[in-house]
Order: sequence, then structure tokens, then C-alpha cells
Amino acid sequence: MERSRLRQLLRRAGVGGTCLTLFAMLAAPSSAAIPPDHTLLGLADAVTDRVEVADLVAAAKFPDGAITDAARERQVLEDAANRARELGLDQNATVAFFRDQIEAAKVVEYGLFARWTAHPELAPKHRPDLATEVRPKIDALTKRLLDELAVTVPERATPACQLRVRIAFTATGVAHRLDPLHARGQWRATRSVCITGDL
Repeated sequence: MERSRLRQLLRRAGVGGTCLTLFAMLAAPSSAAIPPDHTLLGLADAVTDRVEVADLVAAAKFPDGAITDAARERQVLEDAANRARELGLDQNATVAFFRDQIEAAKVVEYGLFARWTAHPELAPKHRPDLATEVRPKIDALTKRLLDELAVTVPERATPACQLRVRIAFTATGVAHRLDPLHARGQWRATRSVCITGDL
């Protein structure tokens, strides 16, 4: 149930009382025709996990690696389009969504590069391997994101989608205790969530 899942997310962040109740009420299904377990909270949580994985990507590339990898981006988008076709999703909309995930990750990576360059003492001590440590996590999240896109088509096609995105992603950001940099990345990732229009 959406309300139960939202409460779990907020409790994980230590949010309770009136604030928790308000979030739960706002995020409750607005139509009985929409299955209550097909919510935007799962998608928001997966997107936020993807944004947080950008920390590992940045650590793998810092200090001399290129943040933009055009060949890898093309591969990710092509794979997303193929999977979208298999799942019966709109390919153009799915590619736009994953392009936003890539750009959201770059927001975080550029921010971390700037932070670590200005404050070398904050730079990661371990440089994870992109191929063996980082990309398997990204690939698993890609599958999770595609699954969430498939089960949330009705939610994302409603006129209330933009409001529900704001509620779900705000609650998830609170639960994940996002700092301002990661919050910017998270919101960059939401631009193509709604099928009916941009946020």
C-alpha cells in the first residue's frame, strides 16, 4: 500500500507526527481505479538510489577521468529503448527518462568534483572500478527503474502526476536525507516522469 510505504520511508528518516500524516494523506491514491500498490514511491526510491550511486561513479573518475562518456550514454539509452519495447513502454518517453537520469548523475558528479578539488581532504580514498564495482550496480538499478516505469504508467498519465511526483520525491528525499547537491540531482531526474507533460 502506498500510505504504508510512505510511512516506512519517513520513519526511516525520523519524520513523524503531523508531518508524516500530512505526507501520507497527500500521497494517498486519488482514484480507486488505480491499484494502490502501483505508486510513484517505488519509482522515486529507485531514482534516488540511482542519484546516490553517482557518488561511486564520481569516485571512480576523480580526479582525472572524464565525467561525460558519450559511448556509454548511447549504450545505456539504446538498451533502455530495447527494454522499453519488450515491456510495452513508449520508447521515446523511456529514453527521455533515462537521459534525465544520466544528466542527474552528472549534476552530482560535477558537484562532487568541484567539492573534492576545493577540499582534497574530502576526496574519496578508494577509487572503485567502474566496470566491476560500479556499473553492475547501475545495471541493476536500470532494471529496477524500468520495472517501476512499467507498473506506474497509469499514475504517470494522470493530470495529478506532477503533484504526486513532487510529493513522492520530496518524501523520498527526506527519507534518504539528501544534501542540497543530491536533492538537485534528484529533481533533475524527474523531468520526464510524467507522461502528460514536463514538471
